[in-house]
Amino acid sequence: MPRADTAFLFDLDGTLVDSVYQHVLAWKEALDREGVDLSVWRIHRKIGMSGGLFTNILLRETGLDITDERLERLRAWHAEAYNRQAAAGAIRPLPGAPELLAFLTAEGIPWAIATSGRMETAAPNIAALGVDPAKVPVVTRDQVRYAKPDPDLFLAAADRLGVDIGQSLVIGDSIWDMLAAQRARALGVGLLSGGYGLEELERSGAFRVYDDPADLLRHIDEVAARR
Repeated sequence: MPRADTAFLFDLDGTLVDSVYQHVLAWKEALDREGVDLSVWRIHRKIGMSGGLFTNILLRETGLDITDERLERLRAWHAEAYNRQAAAGAIRPLPGAPELLAFLTAEGIPWAIATSGRMETAAPNIAALGVDPAKVPVVTRDQVRYAKPDPDLFLAAADRLGVDIGQSLVIGDSIWDMLAAQRARALGVGLLSGGYGLEELERSGAFRVYDDPADLLRHIDEVAARR
């Protein structure tokens, strides 16, 4: 069985919860309201990095002025649109996510969640998973200086667990997760459930790639050391 000193640090959107495309559509709505005409596929390529960096890059690509007021409007409109979808029941755990977390808990393997989202949009996802933040460390964008692709979120999650980041596995669905894992000096495990491809994740540093949490659970001994 896996060793108890191997910690799992999970991204949230597209890794544990099927919410990537809801975020894409929410950002599309926010950008449309701001008069920014941007194709959906371009938005998807940036999902997984911090919201502030995300909007800065998108606005820079369109040549529009980047102001604090514009960034705050986009953030608020995105949160409004996303939470509307969550309230309609559009946010669900990915296949195998609750079972994977239950397995780790039963085996005494530490795990935490580290997301580039702020708590205002992360809260519905956490609730959908049935995770109690009072019992499980949940690190959001609100709690760190920089989000992905910087390593701060995963470093903070490891610190909350009291584990060595070098003995931790970062589980994520995007290239931004894998880049952050490398910068944190952790091993990255990629999931295809957020829309990035196998080669993209491997080129970004993933040493193993699985379909979704259910597939990872079936192959858990491939990524965690045995006793």
